[in-house]
Amino acid sequence: MPSRGHGAYTLVMSQPPAPPDANIEDGPILKAAVVIDARGHRCPTPTLRLRRALEAAPPDSILVLLADDPLARIDVPHFLASEGYTPPVIAEVDGGLRITVRKRRDGSSFGKVFTAIP
Repeated sequence: MPSRGHGAYTLVMSQPPAPPDANIEDGPILKAAVVIDARGHRCPTPTLRLRRALEAAPPDSILVLLADDPLARIDVPHFLASEGYTPPVIAEVDGGLRITVRKRRDGSSFGKVFTAIP
């Protein structure tokens, strides 16, 4: 399966983004995911690596963050909520966390757009 390394994460290029109704816990879906391995790093590094990967990934991509810092269970969902994402799927695996999130379909960038109140 061809892939291209991007420093802290690997983007698997062999499959298109997952369909919107796919269960992101399905095995084949996870094989087509962007994997961010932040094990061994303390917060905020896992969250920052996830943010960078979200910025680079195409819309509808599935991203999987692997982290072993217990604070990632708090920091990552807080970050995602602040950016308008739905809550991630968090699973405990191999003494750490697997946090799975789908990039927004509209591919919008980070940050909020506010309208002025007259």
